[in-house]
Amino acid sequence: MTSYKYAAKGPTGKTVEGEIEATDRQEVLNELRRQNLVVMSIDEVSGRAKRRSGISSSKIKTKGVRPNASRVELVLFTRQLATMVGAGLSLLEGLEVLAEQAETPPFKACCERVISEVRAGSDLSTAMEGCPRAFSELYISMVKAAEVSGQMDIILVRLADYLESAEELRREIKSAMTYPVISMILVTGITAFLMIGIVPGFRQVFESLDTELPGITKFVLETSEWMRANWIVMAGTIVGFFGGLWAFKKSETGRNVWDRLVLKAPVFGPLFRKVALARFSRTFSTLIRSGVPIMGTLEIVAATSGNRVISRAVLASREAVRGGNMLSEPLSRAPVFPPMVVRMIAIGEKSGALETLLEKIAEFYDSQVKAAVKSLTSMIEPILITVMGVMVGGVVLSVFLPILDVVGTLSGK
Repeated sequence: MTSYKYAAKGPTGKTVEGEIEATDRQEVLNELRRQNLVVMSIDEVSGRAKRRSGISSSKIKTKGVRPNASRVELVLFTRQLATMVGAGLSLLEGLEVLAEQAETPPFKACCERVISEVRAGSDLSTAMEGCPRAFSELYISMVKAAEVSGQMDIILVRLADYLESAEELRREIKSAMTYPVISMILVTGITAFLMIGIVPGFRQVFESLDTELPGITKFVLETSEWMRANWIVMAGTIVGFFGGLWAFKKSETGRNVWDRLVLKAPVFGPLFRKVALARFSRTFSTLIRSGVPIMGTLEIVAATSGNRVISRAVLASREAVRGGNMLSEPLSRAPVFPPMVVRMIAIGEKSGALETLLEKIAEFYDSQVKAAVKSLTSMIEPILITVMGVMVGGVVLSVFLPILDVVGTLSGK
């Protein structure tokens, strides 16, 4: 039996510290959860040193080259490694098999680097820190928790499930955004082609008709003439606008403003808010369920939220938890978190089932996102058809109206 010192939070939010004897850290974690405690840290007490469970609150250091991996490739790697470890293969053997079947050179290089460091005696989590573009901070933290608890195959399966859910959510959002963006580009391109390439050819025809042109035809001809004379200015303005917007988003101030606007935007704002809440809940639940201490969990959740508004709220709650308060208290003061989410987190803290309720929240918002995407797609389609009809149909109508007037005049004679 080994002695472990622990720090945890009780149902009332009070920090509880103590020492317990157990065979391993997982047994300590299970015992504390049975007592409805939320684990903050577990330290092994030994004669010479203490080893800390979970992750450090400092930022994970990276070194060397940064090979990359696609999301699909990473999910497959995680799932297969979990299967091989669960079947009794050693980590090193599993990594060697996966390195041989890696499809892309960057990920193959990443696997080979990890294998080299593991063979030299490093932990798997430490070896993965050298490939930060392939293995995120969340990924490394869960692997570290798996090493501490001895449940590598179980936590890798849980990690693969999380990555698959996150990828499915990303695809939902991508499908919701791709259709309107591509449609608007096509409509704009067709209209520009008609205005610059086709309409000017009718000016001489209309002038030869010696008839009064309709107002819409005059407007389209003048606009077409201006676009032909100033197409360089137009192109430069468009490039400058999007370039400036991109640079603004990269700045600290711009990122904060953009993240606030995204959550408040009409039509898309509620969708992005649901996406952010689903990501927050699923990440939080996965880390807590895997045994990562709550302080480290909150830091990772803040870093991977994808929105500065949520990140600031989570970091504020982290400081409140450090000070002995309940997690739900600071979250209730952040407008981005609905009362339902805050109350379920508060119930989870009091009952000791925080990870279960967070998983329920994630499932709820995942279903909400899917429903919102379907609704958005069905609403955007008729709007885009109307816009296309007005823009393209207006140009075509302006060209044919004078011709129809002349034909009508001639037939009347």
